[in-house]
Amino acid sequence: MRVRSGGRRRMSGLARLSLVLAVIVLLAGCGGGSGSDDKSVTIGLTYVPNIQFAPFYVADSLGYYKDAGLKVSFHHHGAGEDEFGALVGGKEDVIFAGGDEMLQAQSHGVPIVYLAQVFTQYPVALIVPADSPIKTAADLRGHSVGVPGAYGATYIGLLALLQQGGLTQKDINMQSIGFTQISALMSHKVDAVMGYLNNEAIQFQAAGFATRTIPVGDAQPLISNGIGALQKEIDANPDTMKAVIAATLKGVDYVAANPDKAVDISAKYVPDLKDDKNKANALAVLKATIPLMKQPSGKAGATDANAWTSMETFLQKNGQLEKPVDASTAFSNEYLP
Repeated sequence: MRVRSGGRRRMSGLARLSLVLAVIVLLAGCGGGSGSDDKSVTIGLTYVPNIQFAPFYVADSLGYYKDAGLKVSFHHHGAGEDEFGALVGGKEDVIFAGGDEMLQAQSHGVPIVYLAQVFTQYPVALIVPADSPIKTAADLRGHSVGVPGAYGATYIGLLALLQQGGLTQKDINMQSIGFTQISALMSHKVDAVMGYLNNEAIQFQAAGFATRTIPVGDAQPLISNGIGALQKEIDANPDTMKAVIAATLKGVDYVAANPDKAVDISAKYVPDLKDDKNKANALAVLKATIPLMKQPSGKAGATDANAWTSMETFLQKNGQLEKPVDASTAFSNEYLP
């Protein structure tokens, strides 16, 4: 399982999106239905069917969306699909993606707004063997670090750790290893790898390989996966946005309280979960994911303006934005339940 903030080139094709932005006026909002009691809404899920989307599956299966007056369908993205292409093209009404991704999209001219946080912690971490001398980000100096490539959440996470440690990429030996973090670290091909707390970290446990993790979230405020939509869609259907968010957050609460049942429910949407072994693996992943989705004691789904400003500054400094973005316009807490 991979929280697809970074399982592939997250912004691949964004430069091309500027060519189709002119159609937004005509197409934004086309995904919604009319003439029926329930509002038709297509939710973009940026990876193939997977347990990571359990809150959405639960909200659909248990009727949370229907109770909110919605008729929801899911659009799972293929590996080669532009992350925000379907949203811009009017084939999706809302999307589940990272806040950093949405800032990057905005820097390419996509008028997207982040509306509700689902993953409240950035799920990426540096992973080292349990006996490694690397105990802090500063200890990375002179060491080799494996990443899938110079893209995605794992790369963003590494940049954040380097900044925390007062280092640059020149101070380490960064190696692009694809998605081979498990074998690369276990065979000592690299000294450390960047991976997900609810993916690679779980795989190391299953393999009996003792590791330690240094979470990225402790190094730099980064807004993780949440619900977003184009500004025009938000303006046209504010009540729909509120309904989608409220029902999805209700799904988050159910998953947190009932992980076993959530896996069973998700099996209706994820073909691989028909197998008992895969269901057991999915449950382990989900249990590791629940802490990442823990909502704050205050307003569920809310994000902080200072965190957005800090993230924008960090991404701009590290060359991850096409152009500066006004972070204050990148998000809204107005549509939370």
